[in-house]
Amino acid sequence: MVRQWVVLALVLLWPGGGRAQMAGAPAVAPGDVPVALEATTPALVPPPATMPGARPSFAVLPAAVSVVPGFFLHGLGSLVAGDTGTAKRLFLLEGAGLGLLAVGGVPIALSGASRRVIGPLYAVTLAGVGLFSVSTLANLYGAVSPALTPGEVPQRLPPLELEVGYQHVADPAFSYRHFVSVGALARLERLSLAAGAKLSPDDGNLRVRVGGGWRLMGAPEASRGGADGTAVDLEAAALMHRYPTEGFTLGGGELFLRGRYDLARFSPRTAGSFAEMGVGFAMQRYGYTGPVDDILFEQLLFTFGYGVYLGRGGPFRGEAMLYYDHRKDDFPGGIKAGGGVPGYLGLRGRVLLTERWGVSADLQLGSAWVGRVSLVYALGGAP
Repeated sequence: MVRQWVVLALVLLWPGGGRAQMAGAPAVAPGDVPVALEATTPALVPPPATMPGARPSFAVLPAAVSVVPGFFLHGLGSLVAGDTGTAKRLFLLEGAGLGLLAVGGVPIALSGASRRVIGPLYAVTLAGVGLFSVSTLANLYGAVSPALTPGEVPQRLPPLELEVGYQHVADPAFSYRHFVSVGALARLERLSLAAGAKLSPDDGNLRVRVGGGWRLMGAPEASRGGADGTAVDLEAAALMHRYPTEGFTLGGGELFLRGRYDLARFSPRTAGSFAEMGVGFAMQRYGYTGPVDDILFEQLLFTFGYGVYLGRGGPFRGEAMLYYDHRKDDFPGGIKAGGGVPGYLGLRGRVLLTERWGVSADLQLGSAWVGRVSLVYALGGAP
């Protein structure tokens, strides 16, 4: 488990993290250079377009190369644009992902997916898939980002958010379709608390999840100040899912470690975006009402995603993320491929449109299609 996090940190925090100074050059801002010196030695102060950390300009050729053949050789477009720093980091990130994929995937194939080693090997394999996916999306985002104004990390979020909405589930294995969704999210400095419930009025199907997280690293969301979104959280949650029509109930607890890396540290080309990865473990029990023995089992939890920040200051703020979740016990189930091993894909967004009101939405694809949209009301922020 630790190994993939170390590799991720080493790759993403490659010297300077996209903000390194030029070798041997002092950290000098244009305004700090005396007028006489500036006039006689202008080379000491590069123009804004070439300042370390400056946003690159958009060019058609690098953007095209980033798609083909850059989709397979990440960083090729940045290399064509002359951004060797970003190209090197993308190549390294892609290589690390492929390396972890081989380290985990080859033993799984050779061992016949032996249960004695499958858990750790799946975690390593998923970490490799995650790093490769992040590299792919960072490569594509970096190709078009110079033509856009990137979103900014929200410097503060409300201490309490309430939401109510509608969820639709299209699952051929179950009769339920329509759900009422409610939730609450509280931010208390480094502690966050979350609770949510989804109820089908017709079927009586009910899923309730209550949990919290402690921020181990990074600034609290309620008061980031000038910090970026990089953070590490330790999360715990309890889950209950009742299936009255089918006659069973799922319950259990889980522990999860989640990390977010603000990709403005990676490169100016990826400013306004972020990557997430997390790993955890769940103990769960299926309880049946009929003459069937209860089942106790454990589940590997793993997720990774690539997202962008929405808004550039002011009341409009939020984020959107494309992600993969390895769990199979949620409404989407698992994608029917590879013997039922994969989890599901999702796209979610949450944005405050004003200081008080916002919207949240989620689209998930596994063995079922799940769509949800909610109205969000914020409390405790600025009026």
